[in-house]
Order: sequence, then structure tokens, then C-alpha cells
Amino acid sequence: MALNDTSLLYIQCLTRHVFAGDVGSVYFGENHPMKPHRLCMTHHLVLSYELHKKMEIYVLQRPHKAYPVELAQFHSADYIDFLHRITPHTEHSSKENELGMLKYNLGGDCPVFENLFEFCQIYAGGTLGKFDFFVVNHDYMDNYAARRLNNQLCDIAINRAGGLHHAKKCSASGFCYINDLVLGILELLKRHARVLYIDIDVHHGDGVEEAFYYTDRVMTVSFHKYGDKFFPGTGDVKEIGEREGKHYAINVPLKDGIDDSSFTRLFKIILGKVVEIYRPGHAECVRFVKKFNLPLLVTGGGGYTKENVARCWTVETGVLLDSELPNDDTKFFSNVDKSQIATLHHMVMKNIQIRWHKGGRDLFTVLCGIFIEMGIRLSPRRWKEARIEVIHRNEFGIVE
Repeated sequence: MALNDTSLLYIQCLTRHVFAGDVGSVYFGENHPMKPHRLCMTHHLVLSYELHKKMEIYVLQRPHKAYPVELAQFHSADYIDFLHRITPHTEHSSKENELGMLKYNLGGDCPVFENLFEFCQIYAGGTLGKFDFFVVNHDYMDNYAARRLNNQLCDIAINRAGGLHHAKKCSASGFCYINDLVLGILELLKRHARVLYIDIDVHHGDGVEEAFYYTDRVMTVSFHKYGDKFFPGTGDVKEIGEREGKHYAINVPLKDGIDDSSFTRLFKIILGKVVEIYRPGHAECVRFVKKFNLPLLVTGGGGYTKENVARCWTVETGVLLDSELPNDDTKFFSNVDKSQIATLHHMVMKNIQIRWHKGGRDLFTVLCGIFIEMGIRLSPRRWKEARIEVIHRNEFGIVE
């Protein structure tokens, strides 16, 4: 089905079998913040708000498990092999396995649990791999999420099980084992000259940035918290890419306390100019990106309070479908503790620190080498890092 000429493919890895596709039943371990059950919660919210009636929805009865050779399009063969054979019962069974756990950064934040490799195969398969769809009309199809976009069979594809952006070529990192985003981008590059990757997770999208740091075919833009030893510790504004990829990595490091309106405004200013220049191919951010009418692949990723994650993902799905959902939580947040306002204001002002990179033209700033017309007037003495008061002028800000 279509809505406003938008065909949306909703990939939800659910199944009636014990594990085959039910990534929502995966257990990372006691006290681990990653709760895949959030996927099931999101799916039920989507059904409750009847969003499934406004899009093509594929319940994966027999989800394709990405083959090792597909995972090897990015990851090293030895790492894939180790993931394939390691289990909770064998991780300490030999010196070789213990060394492998250290080498590939497994254990701790990236625990080895039952069916780990299947879990990786399925969520990667949702973003990249071939699978059998069970459709409403009971027809079976054989297709790819990224390939479906490539073949113009849909405008937007969602895989909430994916988005594990920290995984590296030869190791796990930050709850992520296989980087399905890199695999999906590589698939899109088979048909498209350029891909724009936008990351609005609170953590820097280091795994994706690292994978494409030396190419101009992928521009990575990451909005994230930075500093105070916050994981993963990368994502400084100075990290801009190298060689052919120089100026094709854009990082927007933020501090605690930035509010919704400030974040949305910053996002629109930067992404508006990025898309205008590069032209590749949370709710307000999703809404803004959707307006460019470009093929869009949306994944899940971080978020560790499962109730809030499910709400957020459901609202974003509604945004993609132009369906406004009721805000049922408003009544619970009506009382504001005014004693916190001064502290909050101070935290917000930390986010209005901008590192200016002098460009070739007056009244322009250069963010990571890309000219961004911020509409900000600066005196020479303020080219260095400064704390500034912003006064609204249309969509942009002026510094007096």
C-alpha cells in the first residue's frame, strides 16, 4: 500500500519460531543495557496505532541470515569465523579462544550469548540480505532492503533491528558485532554514485565513519555527545576524513543539556546545506530529511530505556507515514521544577560553543571544510572558540 505516493518497506524481524527470526527474544545478559525486546514493543505499538495499514509491511517468517561471504564484504574473514564458532560454553575452553576474545574485543560490553552469530546474521540480513517475505497476499518474494531502494521499489525502508554503528572491520564494539550500516551502504553504492549517512544516536557513529574515512563516495554526518570520556571518545569537529575522503566526514559534537528546539535548528541548518552541496541520494530530524524526497534507509541502533525507544521509533514511523500520533504522555510531565531552570540554561549554553574554521569568504564559516552558510556575523576577535548568545533571524542566527 502507498500513502502520499510514498512506498515504505517496514522490515521487522519477527517470527513464530523459537529463534529463527525473533531477534526481540535475544538476551545479552543480566544488567546489560541492550534490550532487544524493544523491537517487539515497537512492533506492537505500530500495530496499535494502525500504522501497518499505511505501508507495505513484511513479517519475516523465514528471514534471510546473511551469509558469511556477505558479511565479509566489510568484515575480516578471521573475525567472522570466530563469531561463527564461539559460544558461551567455549569462550574460556582454550587459550586460543581466550586470546580470540581479547583480539576481537568480545566480552564485557559485547558479551558472547546463545545464538550470537544467528542474531548478527538476521539483523544484517534485514538491512542487506536476501530473505523470504511473507506478504499479506501470501506471495513469497526474494529481495533486499537496500536493493529494493536501488530498484526504486520503495522510497523508504526501515529495519529497526539494524543500526549497529560501532562495529569495526576486525572487532566488536559498543554492543555491536556486525556493522549492518556499512554493509547496507556498500550495497547502495552498487547503484548510486554517492550515499549520505546521517547519525543522530547520542554516541558518535565511529564504525561507519571509519569505514568510509578515505572515500568521497560516502559523506558521514554525526550529531552526538562528546567529551568527558563519553563513549566512544571520537567525533571531534576536527575529524574530517583523509585523502579522497577529506571534508566528507562531518561531526557535530554536543554537550549535555541541549534542548529539542536548539538541536532541531542546528540539524536543519547543517543538513540543509550538506544535502544542497553533496546531493546524494529524531522525529523532527526524520521529518526534515524525508522532505528531500531521496531514497531513505532507516535503522534502529542505540537506546537503552526500552519503553522510550519503542515510543520514539513508533513516532518516527508515524512521521515517515505523515501520520500524527497523539502525545499520551503530556499529562505526566506538566509540573516543571523551576529550581532546575538555571542549571539547564547553563548546560544549554555549553552547546552554543562553536569552533570556527575561517573560510574563503566573509560571513561564512567552514564546518569540516564544507561551506555552511550559517547567517552568523562574526567580528575577527570571535573566530576562536566562543560562547555566544544567539538571536533568531528567520531560520538562522545572528551574533551581535
